[in-house]
Amino acid sequence: MNNPPAFPSSNEVTLNDWVSSGHSGMSLRDYMAAKAMQSFLVDQCHDAGQWDLDAKAAYKVADAMLKAREE
Repeated sequence: MNNPPAFPSSNEVTLNDWVSSGHSGMSLRDYMAAKAMQSFLVDQCHDAGQWDLDAKAAYKVADAMLKAREE
């Protein structure tokens, strides 16, 4: 499964004495899982005791989305 960075940046950022030469960004899988989790939390009947199950389901959705990209 191809899981590239979602938002890589090669831009240099300077803040006072701190310099960042860029970052690889979060993984596409994590980004897709976050979006799926967000949709689960919109449900008005959401049970807070099931967040661990929702998180696992969000990654299953993300994995399916990554697989679909390869087809």
